[in-house]
Amino acid sequence: MLSLTDLKTGTNIELRGEPYVVIAYEHGKLGRGGAFMRTKLRSLLTGNVIEETFKGNVAVAEADIEKKHSNFLYAQNDKLFFMDSVTFEQYELPKSALGERGKFLKEGLEVAVMLWQGRAINIEMPIKVEFKIVSTPPGIRGDTVSGGTKPATLDSGATINVPLFINEGEIIRVNTEEGNYVERVK
Repeated sequence: MLSLTDLKTGTNIELRGEPYVVIAYEHGKLGRGGAFMRTKLRSLLTGNVIEETFKGNVAVAEADIEKKHSNFLYAQNDKLFFMDSVTFEQYELPKSALGERGKFLKEGLEVAVMLWQGRAINIEMPIKVEFKIVSTPPGIRGDTVSGGTKPATLDSGATINVPLFINEGEIIRVNTEEGNYVERVK
């Protein structure tokens, strides 16, 4: 069991029989009243975000999440397939479990498959991943009306905005949490 002070960003908890991860928290105290913790939680099953306030000395159950280092194999219809790097066991997840992060998956990418009660529920992706630019329009000098960026399609099929100096065939690093350009790889 976790106390209020243990609820930090990234902590996995179990609430109403479902695993959640804490994505934001704010500690407070009411005048003569007890302390409280206002949190934003993301469901590891559905990806939905909820707000929950815990009061006083409430204890929260820690979710028993096991992480297995795996590689992304392929996508078929609305399912994603991963293979454990050590035991070669395969895991299957619906695309909907990943939401927008799914567009940054590419064959062979190393991820951590999260298991809860023996079944795969989600993945933990690396924060920065390298991609090749498959297509992007040429940057026009002086075109800063659009903020100095242009759309680019990555080898995973995702489209993100990149600076005007990025060209087709270049390798770039992308932040998978925010879905934006980080830097060009030399």
